[in-house]
Amino acid sequence: MALSKITNTSMADTAIHGRRNLIINGAMIIDQRNSGSSVTINSGNETYVTDRFICRGETSDGVFTAEQDTTTPDDFKNSFKITVTTADSSIGATQSYLIRHRIEGQNISYLNWGFASAQKCTLSFYVRSSVTGTFGGSFNNSAFNKSYPFTYTISTADTWERKVITVDGPTDGTWVTDNGNGIIIGWSLGAGSSRVGTAGAWASTNYQGATGQTNLIATNSSTFYITGIQLEVGEQATLFEHRSYGEELALCQRYFIEDDTVYRAYTNAPADNGSRACNFYFPTIMRAAPSMTAAVDAGTVTFSSRTINGIAMTIGGSVSGNTTFTSGYTADAEL
Repeated sequence: MALSKITNTSMADTAIHGRRNLIINGAMIIDQRNSGSSVTINSGNETYVTDRFICRGETSDGVFTAEQDTTTPDDFKNSFKITVTTADSSIGATQSYLIRHRIEGQNISYLNWGFASAQKCTLSFYVRSSVTGTFGGSFNNSAFNKSYPFTYTISTADTWERKVITVDGPTDGTWVTDNGNGIIIGWSLGAGSSRVGTAGAWASTNYQGATGQTNLIATNSSTFYITGIQLEVGEQATLFEHRSYGEELALCQRYFIEDDTVYRAYTNAPADNGSRACNFYFPTIMRAAPSMTAAVDAGTVTFSSRTINGIAMTIGGSVSGNTTFTSGYTADAEL
């Protein structure tokens, strides 16, 4: 009997080795908050757009919109789209416009960042822009006193290109390994002189982009798309790890839950001013006890307890016995 020949195939050319992507929702398929609607970014407050992805801008100077989009490279359904609506061609020294992703510390503990055995990691993503040039981004720790600027080049306008950046693991600095911010990755859309530094080197300061980078925010009506974002251990980028929609949703719900399900509670009080406690269990264990919002069609809502597993909610007010209330909720435990 002849033996079958074993072919030596590079790991980078296969898609069978799963559970390697540290990025959640890197294909932008989950958008619980906005369902594809555009969000205007015109302040320094961080705003979540698609799940796990934040945008930050500056008050009044430059303005851009962000949204889930269906313009994609092959093998993807969604992307993250930026459109500049008010240009800022004179960015202040400490100003910054960016897309940001936060990775929980418990998911990076095995990287050994901050120690002599720190592992190298490789970031890869697909990007498309109406503006060409050398763009910048950065890795940061939670204290923003350790950063690694990086660059990538967009060669052709309005064309999808895949970019790969390998980063040496930092051997110093404080890197959180509990349920707080572990690694913060940013893609710069524009940054001032004190927010950019030399690409490819760790610095003990808060850089958010790279020296000499192209600032998308300087060009009005410019567009920028990104998807297929992956961060993995090692020096080689592998094919993007597509997870099922259900699995990706569950990973996102550790940080944020938008529950539009109609819940009903009946008061048992025979007279007015009755109330009823309702217990809700989250579909997954959340990162921390979340902040809550709820909407009801009558009465008032009070959250009597909040845990990583669920909540106790009391619905009350000027109501009579056996009154039906309906309610949905959001639970926010973002990093």
